[in-house]
Amino acid sequence: MDDSPGATDDHPTESPTANQSAAPRPYTGIQLDERAVRVLAHPLRSRILGRLRVDGPLTATELAGILSTNTGATSYHLRALESVGLVTDTGEGAGRRRLWRASTDYHSWKNSDFDGDEDARTALGWLQRDYVRQLATRAEQWLDVAETWPAEWVDVFGLNDSFVFVTPEQASALKADLDALLDRYRTLGEGDERARRVHVHTFTSPVDLQAPGADQ
Repeated sequence: MDDSPGATDDHPTESPTANQSAAPRPYTGIQLDERAVRVLAHPLRSRILGRLRVDGPLTATELAGILSTNTGATSYHLRALESVGLVTDTGEGAGRRRLWRASTDYHSWKNSDFDGDEDARTALGWLQRDYVRQLATRAEQWLDVAETWPAEWVDVFGLNDSFVFVTPEQASALKADLDALLDRYRTLGEGDERARRVHVHTFTSPVDLQAPGADQ
């Protein structure tokens, strides 16, 4: 399964200038197990994790303001996410002001890992649909402001789709090629004042939705 829509890079801790050379920060991920899927399948938790990956580190109070909820709720759900390794306390907060960050840049899963766990499959189904809803919301937010951006940006952003005719093995190779391409560009613009963080989404699905062998 591809990275979730909430799986974006954290801000680098230090951005090199154009004349400096620095090794790129490792891009790290975590594979969800049954427990992590069930914990993450909650509307506030999935958004907390997404905000930490986009804007973190943040406190529970800051997250509550961003997500229009209360600090008690964000504190509770941060502890739940921490219990499965998705977020961590940076240890840099003062007093009760704990500062949280996402533990990794992205998370992934294999649907087949949960074939024998009905609860996990139900949670995963909800989570994937929630990510689709978040993607649609984010796309509409961009369309609402696109005309205020310079044409050089507007012309390269937006929707795109295509068709390929592949076997399962070739589809897997396609995904690996796309992942490698994204890795090439992940930090390419660091140090350039013209560069902006860009959210890239991919979603693959069959044109014919009838499962192979279903008509036999």
